[in-house]
Amino acid sequence: MTAVNTAGLETKFCQFDDALVVTEGRVIEGYASLFGACDQGGDVVQPGAYGRSLKALQTAGRNVKMLWQHDPAQPIGIWDEVREDRKGLWVKGRLLDSIEKGREAAALIEAGAIDGLSIGYRTVRAHKDDQGRRLLSEVELWEVSLVTFPMLPQARVDAQEAAQAKGDILHELATVFQDARRKLAAREPR
Repeated sequence: MTAVNTAGLETKFCQFDDALVVTEGRVIEGYASLFGACDQGGDVVQPGAYGRSLKALQTAGRNVKMLWQHDPAQPIGIWDEVREDRKGLWVKGRLLDSIEKGREAAALIEAGAIDGLSIGYRTVRAHKDDQGRRLLSEVELWEVSLVTFPMLPQARVDAQEAAQAKGDILHELATVFQDARRKLAAREPR
């Protein structure tokens, strides 16, 4: 699901896999979003959706924030690189080992207890396709968080294509829930 808080911030979750890169106990990198992949909430981010937002942040001299579990009171690091490529939104950053939560996050990642990324954003432009999916063509990216539960299981740090995620139990479970949601929505009177 896409979660929405009272300030209009939406979030999407992605999951690291075993190839999560953690260097020197604090440098992390991976994909926070994959283009064309339908998440558990029925949303699909389109190529180029982050471009305008990333350019605006750069022009203003600001960065995408690295938070712990979407909590704005808990920044845990710095994203040094955030860019779109042909696969999705790639991020590379540093956990701050000078703060307790940054050290905790590094330990949890290294132990395999935390393996998810989630984006916090505001939808600027989107439309529904004939399958009822929301296609996000422009979003305003606010933050990328480390999270416990991912929303987009096939977004992987080792840059696997979304199609390679077929057979992944989380991907299959997301597909089952998505299909059930569509069937229930089709039965509801409008």
